[in-house]
Amino acid sequence: MKISEQNRIGEIVAKNYRTASVFKSFGVDFCCKGQRTLQEVCEKDNIRKAELLDALELSFAQESASDQNFNHWPIDLLVDYIEKTHHRYVRNRIPEILEYLDKLCKVHGKRYPELNPIKELFQESCEALLSHMQKEEKILFPRLRQLATIKNEEGMSEELLQYIMTPIDVMRHEHDVEGNRFREISELAKGYVPPEAACATHRVTFSMLEEFEEDLHKHIHLENNILFPKALRLKDKLAYA
Repeated sequence: MKISEQNRIGEIVAKNYRTASVFKSFGVDFCCKGQRTLQEVCEKDNIRKAELLDALELSFAQESASDQNFNHWPIDLLVDYIEKTHHRYVRNRIPEILEYLDKLCKVHGKRYPELNPIKELFQESCEALLSHMQKEEKILFPRLRQLATIKNEEGMSEELLQYIMTPIDVMRHEHDVEGNRFREISELAKGYVPPEAACATHRVTFSMLEEFEEDLHKHIHLENNILFPKALRLKDKLAYA
């Protein structure tokens, strides 16, 4: 892929997920704000354009044949992957992280007062994410699987269109909310770097929070930048066939 300043961030990461690490190193949000162009990002965040472009080109040069290219995956396979990989990860990790945060706040909350708001924000995120995933699994994803089986415009209906467009808009908004919430958590945790005197539980908890945020970014990226655009393109193609 030849990268230019007019390419959108989400488009670049969709082509090669290795570039997510590049954007992260420059402090650029590639998931919730993936519609911005490189030009817009560099101007707003005061990033040297040539430096960012060089790093992205190098990332593409290192791309291997074994890398997963989600762009080539059909909609129903993407949906299955998101459910079995990211939804399952969130549900498995939440109780474990909450247990560690609860222990930390009880034992070290006075010494490290940032732990209490981190716990509160994470609890809010957990509730929102569990509700979010249930809406995807019960409302949006079944409709996307149905869309993937339609062969022509005769299979389309106003009801199906409504059940696709409205939930996608809602999911995108909720992605933005959780992205912002985790930015607050990361700032409070100073980029998940524990204090020098932190105990083992403190260090493990911060590592788990960082991993959770990275998985959330991948999760949001797959939906915002690949699954949803793919579904909307197919919808339009069928509607105007």
